[in-house]
Amino acid sequence: MLSAADRYIARLIAAPLFACLVIAALLLVLDKMRRLFDFVVSEGGPVSVVWRMLANLLPEYLSLGIPIGLLLGILLAFRRIALSSELDAFRAIGQSYGRLLRTPYLYAIALALVNLAIVGYVQPYARYAYEGLRFELRSGALGASIKVGEFTHLGKRMTMRIEKSSNNGRDLSGIFVMGEGKDGKTLAVTAEKGTFLATDDPDTIILRLANGVLVHDAPGFKTPRILSFTGHDLPIDLPKIEAFRNRGGKDRELTIPELARVGNDPRVSKMIRDETRANFHFRLVEVAMMLLLPLLAVALAVPPKRSSSSLGVFLSIVMVVAYHKVNEYAESMGSLGLIDPFYALWLPFLGFAALICWMYYTVAYVPGGQPIGALERSFAKLGAGFRRLVAKFIPSLAGS
Repeated sequence: MLSAADRYIARLIAAPLFACLVIAALLLVLDKMRRLFDFVVSEGGPVSVVWRMLANLLPEYLSLGIPIGLLLGILLAFRRIALSSELDAFRAIGQSYGRLLRTPYLYAIALALVNLAIVGYVQPYARYAYEGLRFELRSGALGASIKVGEFTHLGKRMTMRIEKSSNNGRDLSGIFVMGEGKDGKTLAVTAEKGTFLATDDPDTIILRLANGVLVHDAPGFKTPRILSFTGHDLPIDLPKIEAFRNRGGKDRELTIPELARVGNDPRVSKMIRDETRANFHFRLVEVAMMLLLPLLAVALAVPPKRSSSSLGVFLSIVMVVAYHKVNEYAESMGSLGLIDPFYALWLPFLGFAALICWMYYTVAYVPGGQPIGALERSFAKLGAGFRRLVAKFIPSLAGS
């Protein structure tokens, strides 16, 4: 059963945890959204597909945001009770750091299991769906819209240009169409407006034109034939769209059991085995690292006495991001076969774990211990020197 102190700490952790998780996910989504809009518009696809692509990227962003949210949630909660002297009160009544870490570890274990489900099972299928949408955009399977003011190729033998478009690209105006036949015949059409209509044949659509002129020419014609019309149906053969590949073309599209199976299959080439083993161990160490975050958060949350320095918050983010980049580099080295993927990923993990355990031991069991005390003092001196320098050039700030 959770005590009142446990429930109090749980409430303190919850708000910054979920706030940081949402903010991190939104920042990643906003950064990707701009590039996706550029990609979709350049491919002439419907803008609505951007939201589908972002939805498939959300599991990947959550897998990155959950560890940061967990770390900052615990760190800010313990920093708050440290600055308000509540931590000293807890210690005075016999609550050790290990006892206070019960609630943070409940969060850590629960979120680690969630993250394992995401990176192990949800993300591979979402990534495959995302790649499928990219393929369909490039191949035209999503019904690429006609770009206004540009010549658009419909297949190999037909070119089209329009001046205006409405109704999601179905209603057009200011139309020019140029088509060529295999026997040398050509057809040029201008029309005031037109509408795309579906047919029973999925490989053919009808462009219904209104108020235009048609010019038909062929090698046997002495002069081109010209026809004015108020209505004309022009059939358009859609290009053949090849089927998208099966899931598993990339290691990020494989679930954890599939990675383990491929990585130990002697029938698979060594290069592919190295790639899948490296990705397998990368996912596991990223999840295992979450179990160290409560210790790191507590070690960096407690500032020195009579200090409210926020250096620990900054340093915690730097350490986690740097470790993630080290894992990415180790994965690439393991996938190239330069280092065994197991050692490439787990040796940095053991080193990171040893550093965090030392930092936690220093703050929890060494009287007056401060794992980043030297950095705190250095930054304090640097800050004082910077203020003196600013006051020297801006006298009005000297008294502030």
